[in-house]
Amino acid sequence: MSSDHTYDLAGLPDGATLRSVTAQPVVIDGRPALQVQLTDQVALHGVPDVDYVDQPTFVVVPADFTTGTIEVDLRAGLTSTAPDYARGFAGIAYHLVGGGDRFEAVYLRPLNGASLNPPAPRHLRAVQYFAYPDWKYQRLRDTYPEGVYETGADIRPDTWVHLELTITSSATTVTVNGAELVTIESKVSPTRGPVGLFVDIGTRACFANLKIITDSPRSRPLGRVTPATSDDARPGQPGSPSDEQSGDSRRGHP
Repeated sequence: MSSDHTYDLAGLPDGATLRSVTAQPVVIDGRPALQVQLTDQVALHGVPDVDYVDQPTFVVVPADFTTGTIEVDLRAGLTSTAPDYARGFAGIAYHLVGGGDRFEAVYLRPLNGASLNPPAPRHLRAVQYFAYPDWKYQRLRDTYPEGVYETGADIRPDTWVHLELTITSSATTVTVNGAELVTIESKVSPTRGPVGLFVDIGTRACFANLKIITDSPRSRPLGRVTPATSDDARPGQPGSPSDEQSGDSRRGHP
């Protein structure tokens, strides 16, 4: 038996709360949506790895979700004060505990989309999984330099994207615009809880048509399903190009 909940996001859903973000209804490209970005306090005065960078920065949408499917349309771009390493980070958080003390998330980096021809290894860094607080992107990238927890995608900034997560008790399958990109093994045990509309530093994102289907789909095989690339283009491989920005605490994040 499945349970479906759909939110058009033409406004803040009943019972939703904000964590380090603002949210306001907008109409963009003729579509009603909820525009989400970090608060000015966090964006302008926050501390990396404390207030932002894979932190609990999202709209918390009430849900009783453990396994099933979460879908949303999103359109992410940069704010006027975005740092040079910003990539339009926006996505879905799930398995929230304590309003965000612990959760998993998958987000997109539209500025690393394949259609923009980003340099290696950014072309394999358009989709990212992380688990807060212990498995943020940098630890995952350092521990799994072959890129198990991130992959490329044919996306671009300021363009609508349909993001779908199929979540089992042990894995998450990421589908973007109908193309199944990767299945990744969860780094934490699933917990029942709400869902979050996630953004990070320098991002202004619009969300629409959130659909939460709670059920128990069968687990899928683990592992990357995107085409393999040469080792020297994989993120984190010795000798691969570096994305490190001078003075940027988000080492390699772009």
